[in-house]
Amino acid sequence: MLDFFTIFSKGGIVLWCFQGTGVTESFTGPVNALIRSVILQERSGNNSFTHDALSLRYKLDNEFELVFVVGFQKILTLTYVDKFIDDVQLHFRDRYKNELEHKGALKLLNNNFEFEDDFQELLRDAEDSSRARGPGLMRTFNESQKSQKTVKSMIETKGGDKAKEQGGKKNKNAKKEATAAEPLKGEQVRASAVGPKMVENGNQGLTNEAIIQKNREEFFRKRMGAPIEKPSGKSPKPQKPKGKEKRVWEMGGNSTKELDFSEHNGNGSHEAGDQSQDFNPDLGMQLSSMKGDLQSVDYESSEEEDMEMEEEEERVIVTHTTKKSPKKGGGLFGMLKGLVGSKSLSQEDMEPVLDKMKDHLIAKNVAAEISSQLCDSVAKKLEGKVMGTFTTVASTVKQALQDSLVQILQPKRRVDILRDVLESRSQSRPFVITFCGVNGVGKSTNLAKISFWLIENGFSVLIAACDTFRAGAVEQLRTHQRRLNSLHPPQDHGGRPVVQLYEKGYGKDAAGIAMEAIAYARNQVFDVVLVDTAGRMQDNAPLMTALAKLIAVNMPDLVLFVGEALVGNEAVDQLVKFNQALADHSMSDKPRLIDGIVLTKFDTIDDKVGAAISMTYITGQPIVFVGTGQTYNDLRSLNARAVVGALMKA
Repeated sequence: MLDFFTIFSKGGIVLWCFQGTGVTESFTGPVNALIRSVILQERSGNNSFTHDALSLRYKLDNEFELVFVVGFQKILTLTYVDKFIDDVQLHFRDRYKNELEHKGALKLLNNNFEFEDDFQELLRDAEDSSRARGPGLMRTFNESQKSQKTVKSMIETKGGDKAKEQGGKKNKNAKKEATAAEPLKGEQVRASAVGPKMVENGNQGLTNEAIIQKNREEFFRKRMGAPIEKPSGKSPKPQKPKGKEKRVWEMGGNSTKELDFSEHNGNGSHEAGDQSQDFNPDLGMQLSSMKGDLQSVDYESSEEEDMEMEEEEERVIVTHTTKKSPKKGGGLFGMLKGLVGSKSLSQEDMEPVLDKMKDHLIAKNVAAEISSQLCDSVAKKLEGKVMGTFTTVASTVKQALQDSLVQILQPKRRVDILRDVLESRSQSRPFVITFCGVNGVGKSTNLAKISFWLIENGFSVLIAACDTFRAGAVEQLRTHQRRLNSLHPPQDHGGRPVVQLYEKGYGKDAAGIAMEAIAYARNQVFDVVLVDTAGRMQDNAPLMTALAKLIAVNMPDLVLFVGEALVGNEAVDQLVKFNQALADHSMSDKPRLIDGIVLTKFDTIDDKVGAAISMTYITGQPIVFVGTGQTYNDLRSLNARAVVGALMKA
């Protein structure tokens, strides 16, 4: 029932393989997809992978750098596969241990691994054990509890039910009386202790003359003694609250006349006039040049002393955790034995360190699900690996986690927009970029930043206002257009504005406006079309359908998801549902999904940069742009090592 089983080294050398009877297709495609999508992308937390109609299970042997992969049809439910692949790994290691210890590609190629007979024996044992553990036979009626009941016990009588109910009520009343009797007993005990005082204060056993004499004494005592102040029932009169004071704003003026600027436009008119030509940027808009590739986002690296202190703390934690497990030897020799790489790492050794790392990642804004998967992947990567000399478990795990994070953030493919725009220009067509995302993440603002960067590199831009829902969306883009044209006047570009806005107002079909804008850009020879879409929540099915229609109809060259760096666990839900909506509502077999990510508000999070990890891990796509402020210059590219350094900083 297995389609194939293969054993190969992490260097790519196939040591042994098996192909099932009747299987004609090569297994190189599924195995290469597993290597490319899982092993190289540090996603080995889950040991299963699906490729077309095949389900693949794999196991990593980190001591000998081997990978064991088994493939079978995913419609089958083979319960013995996990145990079977473990048995094959142990048997193969034990049999060829000497050959595997002599590492080297040439030596592995020269060795002949005859493993067919052992494999067939292990497969037969696994199949037989799964049949033995198969579902048991259904028990007969005589073996069931129902057969032991009599007919009389199964007949319900009304009198019996009432008697039960009355009995139940009596029992409940008895319980209530018992609970009420307990406080009564306590009160009787207190009464017996306070009894003499009650006789003294009361009038029991006294004659009328004695009672009158007692009342007189109490009356004179009250009159002659100091009067007892009783709290007056009347509350003191509250002070009258002062009237609400007017708030005086700084630089706000003291009268409404000072706030009236309508006369400054001339003749009291409120019309702005033709601002596209006369807009003058303020001094704060004098921006630096952004020609060429973007600068990478960078963090101030922590001082070496802080890093040393951090490592010392980790070593202390490791020593505390290792004290719990019994070890042979003690003193200096025991400490050196714990440091020198004399044993392979196990799951128990790494568990306390990985728990600490997972909590650290969650604190740095990485989604909890992603943190668990990353730590599981690191554990699979390190399990069985022999530690280096004089290294601690914490330092080994931390280094492996850093390498995994850098690998995740580094894209599988490089997105070079400038090169792609030049290629599209040579084909006499515009390069189309579509921006999508949830509400309020900064799509329009970062679209304007990207427009400025493209203009600085000599390209003409057409902005398509496809956000026909939010009030003020078109006006916002028009303001950005005027500002960008003022920074790059048309007279410096042959009398033609470098940025133009294509808009049809509100309430129109966004997909139709995008199509018309692309056709207009092709006729007017624009280099780039930037399509701005309305913000939408990932759970809004009608709006997600409209977005999928816009992308499916116009087929943009690049689909960028705009997400803010402040998001935590929500990043997983947003990206999964955006990709799912694009796939569900696409009309082609290979739907267009998200091609890249724009990470905004990166300047507001300090070192809590976990959203970058969550987004790239979910989509497998690179972070193309990073927004770091509110001016047109505040656009950066991602530096993977700097982000990982900030993420791992204590």
